[in-house]
Amino acid sequence: MEYRKFGNTGVEISALGLGCMRFPTTNEPMSPDIDVDEAIKMIHHAIDEGVNYLDTAYPYHGGQSEIVVGKSLKGGYREKVYLATKAPVWMINREEDFEINLDEQLRKLDVEYIDFYLLHALSLDRWNNTILKHNVLGQLEKAKAAGKIKHVGFSFHDDYNAFQTIVDGYDKWEFCQIQFNYIDIHNQAELKGLKYAASKGLGVIVMEPLLGGKLATPPAGVAKVLSDTKTPVEWAFDFIWDFEEVSFLLSGMGSMEQIKENLVYASRSSVGKLSEDDLKMLEHAKVVYDTMALVPCTKCAYCMPCPFGLDIPKIYEAYNKTASVGLREAKEIYQALEISAEACQQCKECEKVCPQKIMSSDLMSEIHKVFI
Repeated sequence: MEYRKFGNTGVEISALGLGCMRFPTTNEPMSPDIDVDEAIKMIHHAIDEGVNYLDTAYPYHGGQSEIVVGKSLKGGYREKVYLATKAPVWMINREEDFEINLDEQLRKLDVEYIDFYLLHALSLDRWNNTILKHNVLGQLEKAKAAGKIKHVGFSFHDDYNAFQTIVDGYDKWEFCQIQFNYIDIHNQAELKGLKYAASKGLGVIVMEPLLGGKLATPPAGVAKVLSDTKTPVEWAFDFIWDFEEVSFLLSGMGSMEQIKENLVYASRSSVGKLSEDDLKMLEHAKVVYDTMALVPCTKCAYCMPCPFGLDIPKIYEAYNKTASVGLREAKEIYQALEISAEACQQCKECEKVCPQKIMSSDLMSEIHKVFI
């Protein structure tokens, strides 16, 4: 395993961190029905091979991820890893809610402290109307002084201006977590956000390195652009590891096979590994991808459950398939849905939480027209 400096925290983290949002399940992907035994085997194997950072959050797997992660840390594994989870910012409606939620997470994880605690999915709206309004930064400091958390940071889903405002809005940030990959260099925090945070001494964690799996099995047009000297996954990972400003990347691995493959990629990771030709190839792949992806959904499922029963990520999967593989295969996916896109009542609840800012209320009726 290769290890990298984590900002100014004084800690070194494995190049590959284990994201705990996509464990294997006995039901729908990312459902609460985690295959607990298999998930724990995966976690243990990753740690045994040098992974030293586990990332979970309050809502992952319907609230079950933290519990499973806690179980996996028994038998000496707690001492081998840095544990990260995230404050459910959307549940903070008064100052005392922060500590109530944190204490619940400590109980679920069955630990005395959390190494890296993040304010989850910050946007400018949440910064102004929750974090500042309810003295969450003061509560963070109180929890740190009490020994409940060791390091404070935030994960982010908004634009660069919002990112800079949040970074500059608190002088005790130690790290941040941003979406970044060879497609998203000009999206959300952007490449300049990565460099800005690093210049301020923050550790920078990269999430969505595979854009919700889209870059693991890219559309045919993108796959043709990529050299077959590496898998699409390794190309995507190497793009991220190539930046000295990146502390490490998180991968939400859903099988033991993915764990083993990604460990190999991490073992040969380094800064400055890609040639100029490699970078031009990935730049070309982005151009091809951007002309094919109709909706930038990463299947994070923050939009679920829909009040009217729509499987929003699956609808977007079907719609995007019309561009990558054609209408016929896409229609098969769409017709298998229990509730079609026309059932959308434009309540906009999904839009309030979508990290990608997808305007579903405008899209659903248009998507349905494509398939009828």
